Amino acid sequence: MAQTLEQRRRNAKFAKDQENRMGKSEDQIKKKVREVNKKSPVSLFWLGVLGFVIIGGLVFEALSRFFG
Repeated sequence: MAQTLEQRRRNAKFAKDQENRMGKSEDQIKKKVREVNKKSPVSLFWLGVLGFVIIGGLVFEALSRFFG
């Protein structure tokens, strides 16, 4: 069965990663993996929306208690 274009791309990427790992210690490899994983799982947009909802709710509640 022939490989699809996507499979060929992924296999080439995997082979390139394996070639780059050759001759390096496990500590060097793990250090690089940890550096890559520092990206936040939540985008800044959604953090902003969440902050707006929470802070906006607090401000609205404070205004309603002060004027209401």
